[in-house]
Amino acid sequence: MTDEHDSMRPEDDAARLGLVVVGEAAALHSGDEAALEASEANIRDTVDELVDEPLTPRQEEVVERLAAAGGTLTAGLSGALAARSGNSVDDVLEGAARSVVWQQRLASETDHDAHQHDGGDRESASGLQRDGRDDDGRDGD
Repeated sequence: MTDEHDSMRPEDDAARLGLVVVGEAAALHSGDEAALEASEANIRDTVDELVDEPLTPRQEEVVERLAAAGGTLTAGLSGALAARSGNSVDDVLEGAARSVVWQQRLASETDHDAHQHDGGDRESASGLQRDGRDDDGRDGD
């Protein structure tokens, strides 16, 4: 648990968890016991860093198992998609990781744009948008 969590947006936390799940799926597919142990340690560390209050041992176990189950589901679906599409599982998991990062970037840009527009680019009191159109898109003239 760190103070850096206070500055994180929920989208950033979700992306981090998504990447942890993809990492768990990759570790499961690798068949490497050391990779699986490292992934499970990563799950524990990530959960510990993302919570605001200490979890009870049972809560911590449930959250860790949920992340591991997400990894198992992702591994299974990635394997099925790889077999169906003729791509490697690694390629599918890499695509999943890129999707998580891309979604986070889109959310960040949307959040940034919303803050930019809060300074007066919103609809004016007359009901016209900045571009001169009514709410329904018709020309306001």
